[in-house]
Amino acid sequence: MTELAHVEPTREDASPVVRARACPACGSPVEPYDKYCVACGTAQPGPAIAEAAPPKHFRCENCGAEVSIDPDQRSYTCAFCDSHYVVEFSPAETGRQAPEFVIGFAIAPDAAFQRFRQWLGRNGWFRPGDLRAAQIAEKLKGVYIPFWSFSTLARSTWSASIGEYWYRTETYTATENGKTVTKTRTVRETEWWSLSGGHHEYYRGYLVSGSRGLRQRDAERIKPFHLAALRRYEPYYLAGWLAEEYSVERDVALETSLQVFRQMERDAVAAFLPGDTYSDLRVETQFSDVGSDLILLPVYLLTYRYGNRLYRFLLNGQTGKAAGDKPLSGWRVGIAVAAALALGGLVWLLTRLL
Repeated sequence: MTELAHVEPTREDASPVVRARACPACGSPVEPYDKYCVACGTAQPGPAIAEAAPPKHFRCENCGAEVSIDPDQRSYTCAFCDSHYVVEFSPAETGRQAPEFVIGFAIAPDAAFQRFRQWLGRNGWFRPGDLRAAQIAEKLKGVYIPFWSFSTLARSTWSASIGEYWYRTETYTATENGKTVTKTRTVRETEWWSLSGGHHEYYRGYLVSGSRGLRQRDAERIKPFHLAALRRYEPYYLAGWLAEEYSVERDVALETSLQVFRQMERDAVAAFLPGDTYSDLRVETQFSDVGSDLILLPVYLLTYRYGNRLYRFLLNGQTGKAAGDKPLSGWRVGIAVAAALALGGLVWLLTRLL
Protein backbone atom coordinates (compact mmCIF):
# COMPACT_ATOMS: atom_id res chain seq x y z
CA MET A 1 0.00 0.00 0.00
CA THR A 2 1.39 3.43 -0.88
CA GLU A 3 2.77 5.39 2.04
CA LEU A 4 1.34 8.73 3.07
CA ALA A 5 4.27 10.86 4.11
CA HIS A 6 4.44 13.10 7.14
CA VAL A 7 7.03 15.86 7.36
CA GLU A 8 7.88 17.73 10.54
CA PRO A 9 8.67 21.46 10.19
CA THR A 10 12.42 22.12 9.81
CA ARG A 11 14.78 25.04 9.90
CA GLU A 12 17.17 25.67 7.06
CA ASP A 13 19.96 24.05 9.03
CA ALA A 14 17.84 21.19 10.39
CA SER A 15 18.50 17.50 9.78
CA PRO A 16 16.76 15.66 6.93
CA VAL A 17 13.07 14.98 7.40
CA VAL A 18 12.06 11.54 8.75
CA ARG A 19 8.99 9.95 7.15
CA ALA A 20 6.75 7.64 9.14
CA ARG A 21 5.37 4.50 7.51
CA ALA A 22 2.90 1.66 7.84
CA CYS A 23 4.24 -1.76 8.88
CA PRO A 24 4.82 -3.80 5.67
CA ALA A 25 3.56 -6.95 7.43
CA CYS A 26 0.33 -5.84 9.12
CA GLY A 27 -0.24 -2.23 8.07
CA SER A 28 -0.22 -0.79 11.62
CA PRO A 29 1.35 2.65 12.09
CA VAL A 30 5.06 2.56 13.03
CA GLU A 31 6.62 5.58 14.68
CA PRO A 32 9.95 6.99 13.43
CA TYR A 33 13.01 4.97 14.49
CA ASP A 34 10.94 2.05 15.87
CA LYS A 35 12.90 -1.15 15.23
CA TYR A 36 9.87 -3.43 15.59
CA CYS A 37 6.13 -3.11 14.93
CA VAL A 38 4.22 -2.88 18.22
CA ALA A 39 1.27 -4.78 16.69
CA CYS A 40 2.95 -7.81 15.08
CA GLY A 41 6.62 -7.62 16.10
CA THR A 42 7.99 -7.50 12.55
CA ALA A 43 11.43 -5.90 12.25
CA GLN A 44 11.28 -2.51 10.54
CA PRO A 45 13.67 -0.95 8.02
CA GLY A 46 15.45 2.27 8.89
CA PRO A 47 13.55 5.56 8.73
CA ALA A 48 12.92 6.93 5.27
CA ILE A 49 14.35 10.32 4.37
CA ALA A 50 12.14 12.24 2.01
CA GLU A 51 10.37 15.42 1.21
CA ALA A 52 6.63 14.99 1.48
CA ALA A 53 3.82 16.49 -0.53
CA PRO A 54 0.60 17.39 1.28
CA PRO A 55 -2.23 14.84 0.99
CA LYS A 56 -5.04 15.26 -1.51
CA HIS A 57 -8.58 15.81 -0.29
CA PHE A 58 -11.67 14.56 -2.11
CA ARG A 59 -15.39 15.04 -1.54
CA CYS A 60 -17.89 12.49 -2.88
CA GLU A 61 -20.66 14.28 -4.73
CA ASN A 62 -22.98 11.29 -4.23
CA CYS A 63 -22.91 10.65 -0.45
CA GLY A 64 -20.95 13.65 0.87
CA ALA A 65 -18.02 11.70 2.38
CA GLU A 66 -14.69 13.55 2.44
CA VAL A 67 -11.30 11.80 2.63
CA SER A 68 -7.59 12.52 2.64
CA ILE A 69 -5.49 10.26 0.38
CA ASP A 70 -1.91 9.72 -0.68
CA PRO A 71 -0.68 12.62 -2.83
CA ASP A 72 0.53 10.13 -5.46
CA GLN A 73 -2.97 8.65 -5.92
CA ARG A 74 -4.44 10.21 -9.07
CA SER A 75 -8.01 8.94 -8.86
CA TYR A 76 -10.40 7.87 -6.15
CA THR A 77 -13.50 5.71 -5.84
CA CYS A 78 -15.65 6.41 -2.78
CA ALA A 79 -15.26 3.65 -0.18
CA PHE A 80 -18.74 4.35 1.17
CA CYS A 81 -20.97 4.27 -1.90
CA ASP A 82 -18.69 3.03 -4.71
CA SER A 83 -19.25 6.26 -6.61
CA HIS A 84 -16.72 7.80 -8.99
CA TYR A 85 -18.30 11.25 -8.69
CA VAL A 86 -15.71 12.87 -6.45
CA VAL A 87 -14.09 16.30 -6.58
CA GLU A 88 -10.82 17.54 -5.11
CA PHE A 89 -10.91 20.42 -2.62
CA SER A 90 -8.56 22.29 -0.32
CA PRO A 91 -9.05 21.62 3.43
CA ALA A 92 -7.79 25.15 4.12
CA GLU A 93 -11.11 26.39 2.73
CA THR A 94 -13.19 24.53 5.31
CA GLY A 95 -11.62 25.70 8.59
CA ARG A 96 -12.36 22.33 10.15
CA GLN A 97 -11.16 21.21 13.57
CA ALA A 98 -8.11 18.95 13.47
CA PRO A 99 -8.31 15.40 14.96
CA GLU A 100 -7.23 15.15 18.59
CA PHE A 101 -6.87 11.41 19.14
CA VAL A 102 -6.49 8.27 17.03
CA ILE A 103 -6.57 4.47 17.41
CA GLY A 104 -4.34 2.62 14.95
CA PHE A 105 -5.30 -0.37 12.83
CA ALA A 106 -4.69 -3.65 14.66
CA ILE A 107 -6.10 -5.87 11.88
CA ALA A 108 -3.89 -6.28 8.79
CA PRO A 109 -5.58 -5.97 5.35
CA ASP A 110 -5.09 -9.68 4.54
CA ALA A 111 -6.66 -10.68 7.85
CA ALA A 112 -9.51 -8.23 7.25
CA PHE A 113 -10.24 -9.86 3.89
CA GLN A 114 -10.27 -13.33 5.48
CA ARG A 115 -12.79 -12.10 8.05
CA PHE A 116 -14.91 -10.77 5.21
CA ARG A 117 -14.92 -14.19 3.52
CA GLN A 118 -15.85 -15.87 6.81
CA TRP A 119 -18.64 -13.36 7.37
CA LEU A 120 -19.94 -13.80 3.84
CA GLY A 121 -20.06 -17.58 4.27
CA ARG A 122 -22.30 -17.53 7.35
CA ASN A 123 -25.90 -18.63 6.71
CA GLY A 124 -24.74 -19.30 3.19
CA TRP A 125 -27.68 -21.46 2.12
CA PHE A 126 -29.91 -18.39 1.75
CA ARG A 127 -27.32 -16.52 -0.35
CA PRO A 128 -26.93 -16.62 -4.14
CA GLY A 129 -24.73 -19.50 -5.22
CA ASP A 130 -22.28 -17.26 -7.09
CA LEU A 131 -21.87 -14.67 -4.34
CA ARG A 132 -18.51 -15.96 -3.11
CA ALA A 133 -17.11 -15.76 -6.64
CA ALA A 134 -17.84 -12.04 -6.97
CA GLN A 135 -14.78 -9.95 -7.83
CA ILE A 136 -14.81 -7.65 -4.81
CA ALA A 137 -11.49 -8.21 -3.03
CA GLU A 138 -9.85 -5.13 -4.52
CA LYS A 139 -12.55 -2.89 -3.01
CA LEU A 140 -11.69 -3.60 0.63
CA LYS A 141 -10.36 -0.33 2.05
CA GLY A 142 -9.02 0.65 5.43
CA VAL A 143 -10.26 4.13 6.36
CA TYR A 144 -9.77 6.26 9.44
CA ILE A 145 -13.33 7.43 10.20
CA PRO A 146 -13.90 10.60 12.26
CA PHE A 147 -15.97 10.19 15.42
CA TRP A 148 -17.08 12.72 17.99
CA SER A 149 -16.66 11.59 21.61
CA PHE A 150 -18.62 13.55 24.22
CA SER A 151 -18.60 13.83 28.00
CA THR A 152 -21.09 15.67 30.20
CA LEU A 153 -22.49 16.00 33.70
CA ALA A 154 -26.20 15.12 33.94
CA ARG A 155 -28.29 16.51 36.81
CA SER A 156 -31.87 15.28 37.13
CA THR A 157 -34.99 15.67 39.21
CA TRP A 158 -37.41 12.78 39.17
CA SER A 159 -40.77 11.61 40.47
CA ALA A 160 -42.39 8.18 40.41
CA SER A 161 -44.88 5.83 42.01
CA ILE A 162 -42.94 3.22 43.98
CA GLY A 163 -44.43 -0.23 44.53
CA GLU A 164 -43.51 -2.69 47.27
CA TYR A 165 -44.73 -6.27 47.21
CA TRP A 166 -46.44 -8.00 50.11
CA TYR A 167 -48.12 -11.39 50.27
CA ARG A 168 -51.31 -12.77 51.80
CA THR A 169 -52.85 -16.22 52.03
CA GLU A 170 -56.18 -16.68 50.28
CA THR A 171 -58.72 -19.48 50.77
CA TYR A 172 -60.67 -20.79 47.79
CA THR A 173 -62.72 -23.84 46.77
CA ALA A 174 -62.14 -26.23 43.87
CA THR A 175 -63.74 -29.41 42.51
CA GLU A 176 -61.65 -32.56 42.56
CA ASN A 177 -63.03 -36.00 41.61
CA GLY A 178 -66.57 -34.62 41.81
CA LYS A 179 -66.07 -33.23 45.31
CA THR A 180 -65.71 -29.66 46.50
CA VAL A 181 -62.49 -29.08 48.43
CA THR A 182 -61.08 -26.05 50.22
CA LYS A 183 -57.53 -24.89 49.38
CA THR A 184 -55.22 -21.99 50.08
CA ARG A 185 -52.88 -20.05 47.87
CA THR A 186 -50.43 -17.16 48.19
CA VAL A 187 -51.44 -13.91 46.46
CA ARG A 188 -49.02 -11.07 45.78
CA GLU A 189 -50.25 -7.53 46.40
CA THR A 190 -48.51 -4.21 45.71
CA GLU A 191 -48.53 -1.19 47.98
CA TRP A 192 -47.89 2.11 46.17
CA TRP A 193 -46.59 5.49 47.31
CA SER A 194 -45.25 8.61 45.63
CA LEU A 195 -41.59 9.53 45.78
CA SER A 196 -39.35 12.20 44.24
CA GLY A 197 -35.72 13.20 44.41
CA GLY A 198 -32.55 14.13 42.56
CA HIS A 199 -29.80 12.26 40.75
CA HIS A 200 -26.56 13.15 39.00
CA GLU A 201 -24.09 11.17 36.91
CA TYR A 202 -21.06 11.91 34.72
CA TYR A 203 -21.19 10.29 31.28
CA ARG A 204 -18.39 9.95 28.76
CA GLY A 205 -17.14 7.99 25.78
CA TYR A 206 -20.27 7.78 23.61
CA LEU A 207 -19.12 7.82 19.98
CA VAL A 208 -21.08 9.60 17.25
CA SER A 209 -20.05 9.06 13.65
CA GLY A 210 -18.70 12.23 12.08
CA SER A 211 -19.19 10.76 8.61
CA ARG A 212 -22.23 11.11 6.41
CA GLY A 213 -21.00 8.00 4.62
CA LEU A 214 -21.10 5.91 7.82
CA ARG A 215 -24.52 6.36 9.35
CA GLN A 216 -24.85 6.14 13.12
CA ARG A 217 -26.91 2.95 13.01
CA ASP A 218 -24.15 1.29 10.96
CA ALA A 219 -21.45 2.58 13.32
CA GLU A 220 -23.33 0.99 16.24
CA ARG A 221 -23.06 -2.40 14.52
CA ILE A 222 -19.23 -2.48 14.78
CA LYS A 223 -18.91 -0.96 18.25
CA PRO A 224 -17.34 -1.04 20.74
CA PHE A 225 -13.92 0.48 20.23
CA HIS A 226 -11.57 0.14 23.18
CA LEU A 227 -10.88 3.79 23.96
CA ALA A 228 -8.08 2.95 26.39
CA ALA A 229 -5.95 2.55 23.26
CA LEU A 230 -6.41 6.19 22.21
CA ARG A 231 -3.22 8.04 21.34
CA ARG A 232 -2.65 11.73 20.75
CA TYR A 233 -3.10 12.34 17.02
CA GLU A 234 -0.03 12.65 14.84
CA PRO A 235 -0.18 12.70 11.01
CA TYR A 236 2.15 9.72 10.66
CA TYR A 237 -0.61 7.43 12.00
CA LEU A 238 -2.28 7.87 8.62
CA ALA A 239 0.69 6.58 6.65
CA GLY A 240 -0.63 4.15 4.04
CA TRP A 241 -4.31 4.62 4.93
CA LEU A 242 -7.26 6.66 3.76
CA ALA A 243 -8.59 9.21 6.25
CA GLU A 244 -12.00 10.84 6.03
CA GLU A 245 -12.68 14.45 6.94
CA TYR A 246 -15.69 14.88 9.22
CA SER A 247 -18.89 15.92 7.46
CA VAL A 248 -21.18 15.84 10.54
CA GLU A 249 -20.68 19.00 12.55
CA ARG A 250 -20.04 18.90 16.30
CA ASP A 251 -23.36 20.51 17.28
CA VAL A 252 -25.33 17.99 15.21
CA ALA A 253 -23.39 15.09 16.73
CA LEU A 254 -23.87 16.57 20.21
CA GLU A 255 -27.66 16.39 19.86
CA THR A 256 -27.39 12.69 19.02
CA SER A 257 -25.11 12.11 22.00
CA LEU A 258 -27.38 13.99 24.44
CA GLN A 259 -30.36 11.88 23.38
CA VAL A 260 -28.37 8.78 24.32
CA PHE A 261 -27.11 10.31 27.57
CA ARG A 262 -30.68 11.31 28.45
CA GLN A 263 -31.84 7.69 28.05
CA MET A 264 -28.81 6.45 30.02
CA GLU A 265 -29.69 8.88 32.82
CA ARG A 266 -33.30 7.70 32.85
CA ASP A 267 -32.12 4.07 33.10
CA ALA A 268 -29.75 5.05 35.91
CA VAL A 269 -32.57 6.73 37.84
CA ALA A 270 -34.81 3.68 37.34
CA ALA A 271 -32.06 1.41 38.71
CA PHE A 272 -31.60 3.79 41.66
CA LEU A 273 -35.26 3.71 42.77
CA PRO A 274 -36.18 1.79 45.94
CA GLY A 275 -38.96 -0.76 46.20
CA ASP A 276 -39.81 -3.73 44.02
CA THR A 277 -41.37 -1.96 41.03
CA TYR A 278 -42.30 1.50 39.82
CA SER A 279 -44.62 3.34 37.42
CA ASP A 280 -45.17 6.88 36.09
CA LEU A 281 -41.45 7.67 36.19
CA ARG A 282 -40.73 11.25 35.12
CA VAL A 283 -37.15 12.50 34.73
CA GLU A 284 -36.09 16.06 33.93
CA THR A 285 -32.39 16.30 33.02
CA GLN A 286 -30.05 19.25 32.55
CA PHE A 287 -26.57 18.83 31.06
CA SER A 288 -23.49 20.90 31.89
CA ASP A 289 -19.70 20.77 31.52
CA VAL A 290 -19.98 19.33 28.02
CA GLY A 291 -16.64 18.26 26.54
CA SER A 292 -15.84 16.79 23.14
CA ASP A 293 -12.96 15.14 21.29
CA LEU A 294 -12.59 14.54 17.58
CA ILE A 295 -10.98 11.14 17.10
CA LEU A 296 -10.09 8.91 14.16
CA LEU A 297 -11.03 5.25 14.40
CA PRO A 298 -9.96 2.38 12.11
CA VAL A 299 -12.67 0.84 9.92
CA TYR A 300 -12.49 -1.47 6.91
CA LEU A 301 -15.15 -0.85 4.27
CA LEU A 302 -16.17 -2.98 1.33
CA THR A 303 -18.94 -1.69 -0.90
CA TYR A 304 -20.09 -3.91 -3.75
CA ARG A 305 -22.96 -4.32 -6.16
CA TYR A 306 -24.90 -7.51 -6.73
CA GLY A 307 -28.03 -7.77 -8.84
CA ASN A 308 -28.12 -3.99 -9.37
CA ARG A 309 -28.21 -3.38 -5.62
CA LEU A 310 -25.58 -1.86 -3.33
CA TYR A 311 -24.29 -3.82 -0.30
CA ARG A 312 -21.71 -2.94 2.33
CA PHE A 313 -19.36 -4.82 4.63
CA LEU A 314 -17.91 -3.16 7.74
CA LEU A 315 -15.08 -4.35 9.96
CA ASN A 316 -13.82 -2.77 13.16
CA GLY A 317 -10.10 -2.34 12.42
CA GLN A 318 -9.24 -2.58 16.11
CA THR A 319 -11.36 -5.49 17.39
CA GLY A 320 -12.29 -7.33 14.18
CA LYS A 321 -16.05 -7.11 14.80
CA ALA A 322 -17.85 -7.50 11.46
CA ALA A 323 -21.24 -6.32 10.23
CA GLY A 324 -22.95 -5.56 6.97
CA ASP A 325 -25.62 -6.53 4.49
CA LYS A 326 -25.76 -9.52 2.14
CA PRO A 327 -28.07 -10.33 -0.78
CA LEU A 328 -30.61 -13.12 -0.41
CA SER A 329 -31.52 -15.75 -2.96
CA GLY A 330 -35.23 -15.28 -3.65
CA TRP A 331 -35.94 -18.86 -4.69
CA ARG A 332 -34.07 -20.32 -1.71
CA VAL A 333 -35.96 -18.08 0.70
CA GLY A 334 -39.17 -19.13 -1.06
CA ILE A 335 -38.33 -22.79 -0.56
CA ALA A 336 -37.65 -22.19 3.13
CA VAL A 337 -40.95 -20.33 3.58
CA ALA A 338 -42.89 -23.03 1.75
CA ALA A 339 -41.25 -25.73 3.88
CA ALA A 340 -42.11 -23.84 7.08
CA LEU A 341 -45.73 -23.44 6.00
CA ALA A 342 -45.96 -27.10 5.07
CA LEU A 343 -44.49 -28.11 8.44
CA GLY A 344 -46.94 -25.81 10.25
CA GLY A 345 -49.82 -27.35 8.33
CA LEU A 346 -48.65 -30.86 9.19
CA VAL A 347 -48.41 -30.00 12.88
CA TRP A 348 -51.92 -28.50 12.82
CA LEU A 349 -53.30 -31.65 11.10
CA LEU A 350 -51.65 -33.95 13.61
CA THR A 351 -53.06 -31.99 16.55
CA ARG A 352 -56.55 -32.33 15.07
CA LEU A 353 -56.19 -36.07 14.56
CA LEU A 354 -54.68 -36.92 17.94
